[in-house]
This record gives sequence, C-alpha cells and structure tokens, in this order.
Amino acid sequence: MVSLELEKPYPENYQRTVQQVAKENKTGYLPLLKTKIDTIEKYNIVFVGFPTWGMQMPPPMKSFLHQYDLSGKTVIPFNTNAGYGVGDGFQTVKELCPIAKYWRDFLSKAEWKETEYILLSKMKRQKKQQRK
Repeated sequence: MVSLELEKPYPENYQRTVQQVAKENKTGYLPLLKTKIDTIEKYNIVFVGFPTWGMQMPPPMKSFLHQYDLSGKTVIPFNTNAGYGVGDGFQTVKELCPIAKYWRDFLSKAEWKETEYILLSKMKRQKKQQRK
C-alpha cells in the first residue's frame, strides 16, 4: 500500500484546501507528487483508492494516474465518500488508464453520526493544541 504525498502539501485550513482543489480541478493543474514508486512495473494488479473531493477524483490521484503507465495491468478502483457518491471518479480512472483492464469498481459510503463528528472535531482540536 502506498500513500500519496505532495511536494507541497495542501493548507491545513479546510476552506483554503477546498478553494485550492476547486481551482486545480477547474484549471486541470496536477500537483507534483513527492511519492515515487520505482517498481510499479512488477505489479499486475493495482488497486486505486481515492475519496471524492468536489464530486471528482482528487488532483493528487489524477497526478498519479498521469505519472504511471498502468497499461495492461488490472486496475481495481475503489472510492470512499461521506454519502455524496463517487462523482466522476471511476470514469476518470478509465479515461486516464485507457489500456488497463478493469475488474470492477468498489464504493464505500460512510454514514456519519453527529456524535462521531463531534468526537472527531474534538480530537482534531486537541491535536492542534498539542502542536502549539
């Protein structure tokens, strides 16, 4: 499993990140990846997991799919979202990997309860305070 890291991470402020991602999606900008995979050719099956951001695939995932040739590999895309759906994410995988083989798409929808959201918000605030 490989987590994508950016050369220049997104802002910690949620609204600024949303604005930046919206601009990247509108302009087609692909952020530079810090993550490098030197052995991708060794893999026959590649799971491509991503959340839904603004009803689209996140720009870092688009960068990954532009950077690596998955031709001839079996690509299994999977998506996580908070109930809004995958948007055009699965279609984007197929457009950016036109010569890959597809097994099927997977979708995971999170059902958030108010108490879980409150708990996560408290944990995030505590983490920020610890960094100060």
